[in-house]
Amino acid sequence: MKLRVRVVHYRHDRWYADIDDADDRQPDDPFWYADCRTQAEAIALACTELAALDQRIAAGAIPCRLSETRLQVA
Repeated sequence: MKLRVRVVHYRHDRWYADIDDADDRQPDDPFWYADCRTQAEAIALACTELAALDQRIAAGAIPCRLSETRLQVA
Protein backbone atom coordinates (compact mmCIF):
# COMPACT_ATOMS: atom_id res chain seq x y z
CA MET A 1 0.00 0.00 0.00
CA LYS A 2 1.32 3.42 -0.95
CA LEU A 3 0.14 6.16 1.36
CA ARG A 4 0.38 9.89 0.83
CA VAL A 5 0.00 12.91 3.04
CA ARG A 6 -1.80 15.92 1.63
CA VAL A 7 -1.67 19.34 3.30
CA VAL A 8 -3.94 22.06 1.91
CA HIS A 9 -4.36 25.72 2.87
CA TYR A 10 -8.13 26.11 2.52
CA ARG A 11 -8.91 29.38 4.34
CA HIS A 12 -6.82 32.33 5.34
CA ASP A 13 -6.40 30.81 8.82
CA ARG A 14 -6.89 27.03 8.38
CA TRP A 15 -4.92 24.07 7.06
CA TYR A 16 -6.25 20.60 6.26
CA ALA A 17 -4.12 17.44 6.33
CA ASP A 18 -5.09 13.92 5.36
CA ILE A 19 -3.60 10.49 4.74
CA ASP A 20 -4.90 8.47 1.82
CA ASP A 21 -3.97 5.75 -0.61
CA ALA A 22 -1.72 7.29 -3.29
CA ASP A 23 -3.58 5.38 -6.00
CA ASP A 24 -7.07 6.49 -4.87
CA ARG A 25 -8.62 8.44 -7.72
CA GLN A 26 -11.26 10.02 -5.48
CA PRO A 27 -9.57 11.28 -2.31
CA ASP A 28 -12.87 11.95 -0.52
CA ASP A 29 -12.58 9.15 2.05
CA PRO A 30 -9.11 9.20 3.63
CA PHE A 31 -7.76 7.01 6.40
CA TRP A 32 -7.18 10.07 8.63
CA TYR A 33 -7.58 13.83 8.56
CA ALA A 34 -7.05 16.89 10.75
CA ASP A 35 -8.08 20.52 10.65
CA CYS A 36 -5.18 22.70 11.83
CA ARG A 37 -4.35 26.34 12.48
CA THR A 38 -0.89 26.30 10.89
CA GLN A 39 0.93 24.48 8.14
CA ALA A 40 3.58 23.31 10.61
CA GLU A 41 0.90 21.82 12.88
CA ALA A 42 -0.73 20.04 9.92
CA ILE A 43 2.58 18.54 8.79
CA ALA A 44 3.60 17.49 12.30
CA LEU A 45 0.24 15.83 13.03
CA ALA A 46 0.24 14.06 9.66
CA CYS A 47 3.77 12.74 10.15
CA THR A 48 2.94 11.49 13.64
CA GLU A 49 -0.20 9.74 12.39
CA LEU A 50 1.62 8.30 9.37
CA ALA A 51 4.25 6.76 11.66
CA ALA A 52 1.54 5.31 13.91
CA LEU A 53 -0.36 3.96 10.90
CA ASP A 54 2.85 2.38 9.61
CA GLN A 55 3.36 0.61 12.95
CA ARG A 56 -0.23 -0.66 12.99
CA ILE A 57 0.13 -2.01 9.44
CA ALA A 58 3.46 -3.67 10.34
CA ALA A 59 1.68 -5.35 13.27
CA GLY A 60 -0.88 -6.80 10.87
CA ALA A 61 -3.74 -4.33 11.17
CA ILE A 62 -5.67 -3.37 8.06
CA PRO A 63 -6.28 0.39 7.90
CA CYS A 64 -9.88 1.57 7.76
CA ARG A 65 -11.14 4.57 5.89
CA LEU A 66 -13.07 7.16 7.87
CA SER A 67 -16.40 5.98 6.44
CA GLU A 68 -15.59 2.39 7.44
CA THR A 69 -14.70 3.49 10.96
CA ARG A 70 -18.00 5.33 11.30
CA LEU A 71 -19.89 2.25 10.12
CA GLN A 72 -18.18 0.04 12.71
CA VAL A 73 -19.01 2.42 15.56
CA ALA A 74 -22.69 2.74 14.62
